Amino acid sequence: MGRWAPDTRERLREAAVDLFRERGFAATTVPDIVERAGVTRRTFFRHFSDKREVFFGDDEIPRLATALLAAAPADAPAFDVAWAGLHALAADRFEPRRAQMVVSRRIIETEPALRERDLQKQADLREAIREGCAARGVDPLTARVTAGATVDLLQTALELWLADDAGQPLVRHLDVVRRRMADVLGVVPGSASGVGAPR
Repeated sequence: MGRWAPDTRERLREAAVDLFRERGFAATTVPDIVERAGVTRRTFFRHFSDKREVFFGDDEIPRLATALLAAAPADAPAFDVAWAGLHALAADRFEPRRAQMVVSRRIIETEPALRERDLQKQADLREAIREGCAARGVDPLTARVTAGATVDLLQTALELWLADDAGQPLVRHLDVVRRRMADVLGVVPGSASGVGAPR
């Protein structure tokens, strides 16, 4: 088993998604997953709190958002920090897993418990960003708007990307969604104040 240690988390994730696709989410157990992955039950629970978290990565992304906001220069606008984080997340974490995420999204859409967890994870990320903004001295309303815009932007781009048969990169979909948000709000995209500034 030692030879799998460097990529144990992804191996577990891949084994779980394959089993969910073959047998269904409800019929797949944690023992099934660890057997397929060639690891122990204890190893599974070091990486995931339950089988639903295979899709969502526990608190990994909210923690990254909190750390990113805390580490950014004090004079950097919060949305610009979050925007840079989305691009990094897209390239480093989502893009290499696109095929797996397409399958995962289909499974999530068919399972009410997974859809509920998906919404909770979005709420967790929104709260992490709001708290991170507040810690930077951003006023409460701006912190809430920044968090909401960031999460909605990411979620919309992810949905477009996973449905895109042409295989355009996620960063392109992020840019497209940001421009469309700016159009809807009547702002100029790319300003330092957030999604954009009034035209």
